Amino acid sequence: MSEATGATRAKVCGLTDEEDLAVAVEGGADAVGFVVDVPVDSPREVPPGHASELVEAVPPFVTSVVVTMLDGIEETVSLVEQVRPDALQVHATNPDEIDAIRTAIDAPVIAAVDAGADVDRFSAAADALLVDSLDAAGAGGTGETGDWERARKVVASSRVPVILAGGLTPENVANAVDTVRPFGVDVASGVEERGGRKDHDAMRAFVARAVGARSATAVRL
Repeated sequence: MSEATGATRAKVCGLTDEEDLAVAVEGGADAVGFVVDVPVDSPREVPPGHASELVEAVPPFVTSVVVTMLDGIEETVSLVEQVRPDALQVHATNPDEIDAIRTAIDAPVIAAVDAGADVDRFSAAADALLVDSLDAAGAGGTGETGDWERARKVVASSRVPVILAGGLTPENVANAVDTVRPFGVDVASGVEERGGRKDHDAMRAFVARAVGARSATAVRL
């Protein structure tokens, strides 16, 4: 079982500029995500060169994550080598491809899955799972709230840490953490004032409520 026993980690994803990045870090985010090289229309996507600049601006002790959709294993490895994030989050793939990427790069691999995925196979191939509300193409960031009870079952059966995403906001994240008990939570559209631009107050509130909810739960156990 991978259920967290301390404060929930919080990741703010889909950052597109250094101003939003600085506020996410100042607000206490444990990880920050940059969407790169995805075959779907996303206001959060940034070019690899800009992603590399943003990764360089991430301070020590905050994890930088490149979020991408698989377009060939070699291309994905090349992207990681160019941008040099601390971790890679991959959407729209299968466990065998995850395992191949994990072997080829020097960074942890987070596999984005829906709550109905084969948890045994994915958790054997990846360093962590991100349970999201994926669209038909396998992309996240839909803003659709996931099935928290099914996500809770993923947490209970996964061999690796589980991060909860999908429709999370400052208003519902505490309830989501209390229900699912994930290792971490991930937010993108839920803290935006418009596509690709973050609401700074919402980012701060999201992180504070996510961490506070899990800390309070830990005391009750």
